[in-house]
Amino acid sequence: MRTTLDLPDETFRQLKSQAALSGMKLKELVTQLIERGLAAGVTTNQPAQQSGPQSVAIKRFAATLSTTEPTPAYPIPIARDADGTATPYLNNAQLHAILEEEDLAQYKRVRNDASGQ
Repeated sequence: MRTTLDLPDETFRQLKSQAALSGMKLKELVTQLIERGLAAGVTTNQPAQQSGPQSVAIKRFAATLSTTEPTPAYPIPIARDADGTATPYLNNAQLHAILEEEDLAQYKRVRNDASGQ
């Protein structure tokens, strides 16, 4: 099965170097470490890391989501951040609008930086 892991840079570097030093592929080492952790039944009481600030555009669109919109015929997986907050479901038009807004903001920043020199 394939999956995507979002790891801190330092954790990834440690995994990569440990795999290289032990002559293993990265996926073999990750699988081995996960299996060991599951077998040990280890749980931690460490608080979840705080994620970065959420984009203003996403917050605005999340606030405009209507509860009267029809729900999809299939269940949509809910993505959760490390702190347990749910990532809002956005349709394609809302995602496109966010991307356009961010592109425009970046264009304006670059243009202002270029004209300020």
